[in-house]
Amino acid sequence: MKSVFALICGLLFGAGLAMSGMTDTAKVLGFLDLFGRWDPALMFVMGGAVVVTLVGFRLVLRRSRPVCDERFNLPANRRIDRRLLAGAAVFGLGWGLYGYCPGPALSALVYLEIKTLAFVLAMISGMAVVHGWEKREAKRL
Repeated sequence: MKSVFALICGLLFGAGLAMSGMTDTAKVLGFLDLFGRWDPALMFVMGGAVVVTLVGFRLVLRRSRPVCDERFNLPANRRIDRRLLAGAAVFGLGWGLYGYCPGPALSALVYLEIKTLAFVLAMISGMAVVHGWEKREAKRL
């Protein structure tokens, strides 16, 4: 049942990204072009997401446990460290160079564009490299 809810949430998220235009790299890059043809649409999409998240988290975290799990899996690390900064930099570079972050990139695969497929493959490869590096580092400690 948990997988069914995850699939429904993912499909809803992807549809929302497509409807808001966030699967269009030109629209995202237009938001980042502050001194050219700036497009504020992404700001409104992010603002709406922040409002929904603030309200949603307050309501959901009142429960003793999630509907489809034994406990809430919230991040425990609150430190700003080298790993976080490096990840943010790589995320920002990918977003700024191509106009996608992971969610919209996966959603845009339905358009069957080779550039998007290349981006997603590079993203997955990067994740695999970092995962392998972290496993190796954990063994050394």
